[in-house]
Amino acid sequence: MATAKYSTPSSLLAPPVKALVSPGECQFGDSLISVPLLERTQVSPTTCVLRFGLPDQNKPLNLSTCACILANANIDGQDVTRPYTPFSTNQQIGSFDLLVKDYGPEFGTMSYYLCSRINVGDEVAFKHIPFNVKTQAPFDYDRICMLVGGTGITPFIQALHAILGDESSKTPRVTMLYGSKVADDILGYELLHKWAQDYPDRFELIDILSDEPEGTEWKGLRGYINRELVEKYFPQPSDDSKFQIWICGPPPMYNALTGPREDKDVVSGLLGEMGYSPSQVYKF
Repeated sequence: MATAKYSTPSSLLAPPVKALVSPGECQFGDSLISVPLLERTQVSPTTCVLRFGLPDQNKPLNLSTCACILANANIDGQDVTRPYTPFSTNQQIGSFDLLVKDYGPEFGTMSYYLCSRINVGDEVAFKHIPFNVKTQAPFDYDRICMLVGGTGITPFIQALHAILGDESSKTPRVTMLYGSKVADDILGYELLHKWAQDYPDRFELIDILSDEPEGTEWKGLRGYINRELVEKYFPQPSDDSKFQIWICGPPPMYNALTGPREDKDVVSGLLGEMGYSPSQVYKF
């Protein structure tokens, strides 16, 4: 949550926008292209929003729904590449926004570089390859259930733009179980809670904090996403409605809830124990 010490850029307060583009239209392609950092806004103790320019400043990024781009930099003699999903939409002309959590120099070489080392005006190289394309809107489900951890929220912000921004449809209905460590570092808090308030029939948001200290103002759930929460908020495996569970977060979250991210056609972990099939689970 943003406090007086931090600020929330307009792109994290915007209404949902459906601005779909087919795969293959992104301004970044197979080759790296360097673009400048235009703005950096600190939104929490460990997270910032980075606004980068585009090769063609008269056009949007033209990234397909939920897709990511690859950031590349030479950091202290090491060639480093990391994937990031912009949370800005294709309505934004000439720039795109990344929501990046700074994991520090020991655990987050690229995130620390982007959030703490480069300056406005410095350039970073990006590219986009077909492998970076994920599931595409419009989503043909009655319900989509999201399991989210930390920065795994960014592709789901993109999906919610496409879903809630479509005024011609009332489906899919979205339920999100969003796990974070502490209240001050819930990424996209203001945006998500505003959307949940504005679209109560289409978007249900449940925050769960694992490391929030006792005695704070937090009144929500504590702990981790578990069987009780999945049973309470998600359809059961035997449900005959058209639904899918999506997951995006750190590797330990995949391992605990669905099994490793790389095992796309296998569901293990909690959801496997509960009987969900691979067709009912999508691993980002």
